[in-house]
Amino acid sequence: MNTLEQKQTALQKISQFFVILLQRFLPDPFIFAIVLTLVVFLLVMPITGQRPMQVVNAWAGGFWNLLSFSMQMAMVVVTGHAMASAPAFKRKLAMLAGVAKTPGQAIVLVTAISALACWINWGFGLVVGAIFAREIATRVKGVDYRLLIASAYSGFLFWHGGLSGSIPLAIAGGKDIAVVTNGAVTAPIPTSETIFSAMNLTILAVMFVTIPLLNRLMHPAPQDTITIDTALLDEPEEAKPARANMTPAERLENSRLLSWLLGIMGFAYIIYYFVTKGFALNLNIVNFTFLFTAILLHGTPKSLLNSVSQGARNCAGILLQFPFYAGIMGMMTAVGSGGESFAGVISQLFVSISNETTFPLFTFLSAGVVNFFVPSGGGQWAVQAPIMMPAGAALGVDAAKTAMAIAWGDAWTNMIQPFWALPALAIAGLGAKDVMGYCIMALLGSGVIISAGFLLF
Repeated sequence: MNTLEQKQTALQKISQFFVILLQRFLPDPFIFAIVLTLVVFLLVMPITGQRPMQVVNAWAGGFWNLLSFSMQMAMVVVTGHAMASAPAFKRKLAMLAGVAKTPGQAIVLVTAISALACWINWGFGLVVGAIFAREIATRVKGVDYRLLIASAYSGFLFWHGGLSGSIPLAIAGGKDIAVVTNGAVTAPIPTSETIFSAMNLTILAVMFVTIPLLNRLMHPAPQDTITIDTALLDEPEEAKPARANMTPAERLENSRLLSWLLGIMGFAYIIYYFVTKGFALNLNIVNFTFLFTAILLHGTPKSLLNSVSQGARNCAGILLQFPFYAGIMGMMTAVGSGGESFAGVISQLFVSISNETTFPLFTFLSAGVVNFFVPSGGGQWAVQAPIMMPAGAALGVDAAKTAMAIAWGDAWTNMIQPFWALPALAIAGLGAKDVMGYCIMALLGSGVIISAGFLLF
């Protein structure tokens, strides 16, 4: 046996089985979206009683419903890349990455940083986790790059139990809550009963300990480890002409004054926003902050433009695939002659086998299934709230607990849904099949913890 070879643990064998399986059989995420489109199309007709053209109309009608969101997600990748590629930001990341000295420490650190960032804000976490993982890869020898990026993405499990969770924030705001829940909830539910409830905090705490450890224990033996040539992660540097030889146009392109004036203007608004609105993060303010931080850190418009040009190349998957998922959501939520949608039928199936004790668990599982087809927190709430919230009320289940069951189900199956992995994969330069084998293990581990949380509380 080679001196570098080690016997695999049981967990390493299981994770490697899933890694090899998905590398062989999981196609490109776009092919996955096409197959999912055709499967939903074929299932919707017999289940809801709609004719083929009705389903096609529902698909086409929803096709562009995520256009604004697609642009936001593209900007997450572009602005995140621009900020991370600035020399000053890279130095700070390098200092933090220097804490990890071994592959195991690198995996734990990336998972923890990503989980914390996603708990604060999911868009922020997706970008920061992937960027930090790239930086770690350049500094820690022998760390498996695929698992490193999967670990960064596993932090996304924490988002819907965190400060930017769309469902707990929606019911805390109280806007149209009675309409959305079919009258089951008529008053706002404070975040003290959802995000900051004992049940939710316990689930988060247990996962914050176990998910980094799980990822650490999955690290392949040396003979199975796949590292990355760090030169592939370096950004090409543009040659800058001597200032004495610059044309007036080139002087403007390389003007630090222009960047500073624009950056000051942007940060004046950022400070005003947080002073007047508090720590209310959303995608727009996250992207705005990323962009103007990048403007200041790059120092000149030319440097920023070069970085944005590099980052924009990573947006192809988002621009192509998000409309297809919007079309799938259109088919899932289209109501047939019987008054039910495909997503509604799935939810009703789980309701029919529930009682007061098992209802939160089955709500969580049903949300996980629906999320596979409707990978959107807001879309998930719109689909399931009218069914699950009244059903929970009829069984005597606390409304906050039902809402959090939907929220956690939405976050849970993101581990096997390439939709949300696209920004992280674009930053990392990997494909879904490279990381999803490890993500299945995170799905199984987190599923046990979350299920136990809903049964015990």
